[in-house]
Amino acid sequence: MADLELTRREEFAIITLNRPKALNALSFQLVRDIAAALDEVETSDARAVLFTGAGDRAFCAGADIKELTGLTLSNQKRTTTFGQRTFARLDSFPIPSVAVINGYAFGGGMELASACTFRVATPNAKMGLPEIKLGLIPGYGGTQRLPRLIGQARALEIIMSGRTVEASEAERIGLVSAILEGDAMDAAMAFARTFTCYGLPALSLAREAVLRAGETSLDEGLNAEADLNTLAFQTEDAKEGMAAFTDKRPAVFKDV
Repeated sequence: MADLELTRREEFAIITLNRPKALNALSFQLVRDIAAALDEVETSDARAVLFTGAGDRAFCAGADIKELTGLTLSNQKRTTTFGQRTFARLDSFPIPSVAVINGYAFGGGMELASACTFRVATPNAKMGLPEIKLGLIPGYGGTQRLPRLIGQARALEIIMSGRTVEASEAERIGLVSAILEGDAMDAAMAFARTFTCYGLPALSLAREAVLRAGETSLDEGLNAEADLNTLAFQTEDAKEGMAAFTDKRPAVFKDV
């Protein structure tokens, strides 16, 4: 996977998009490489997966436009569906994901970041879905995830204008959780440790419950929350957490 690097730092799997001369643009091969990397991470003991881009200019500048030129309609639909499925895996991935947005995150790059559980950004990060400028619309989930993250009105304005969102605005509107200071990866790992210290079953169930909130009515969401809460209550981690609280000691979670 020459266009992608999968490495490990402590408890984190790190997926680096590695096409710096092309601003880490999403070629069709790179999307396939991301899918393969997720297969490998899924069977590892990593506690979170972090995405970043090689170099200091771009997380991912979007689709490789040269590949889109002359694409047949059937191939366009096939590649779009594959990209959607690949990014959608992060919705139910066994461990949380964090997009470390270091520079440009446009088009497919923004869609990859939006699919992650969390997004953090360097001060020079610039984000957007500029497909409208090409006579196109986002195809890897941007029209569906951005409204869920920042609301319909803001998402429409950003998508229909194709404008760039600076890091400070992205933090203000909730598109990113934090602006990183110092070494981006060290800061992103510190951010991730605020939740990877807890049991993976509870983290997964909490994420599923929150995602349900954007897809169902309040009553249906509350029912789902009750079911997921009951599942969490049955885990060994829950027994350990409650016992540790009673004993006034740190909990030792074992992800079961």
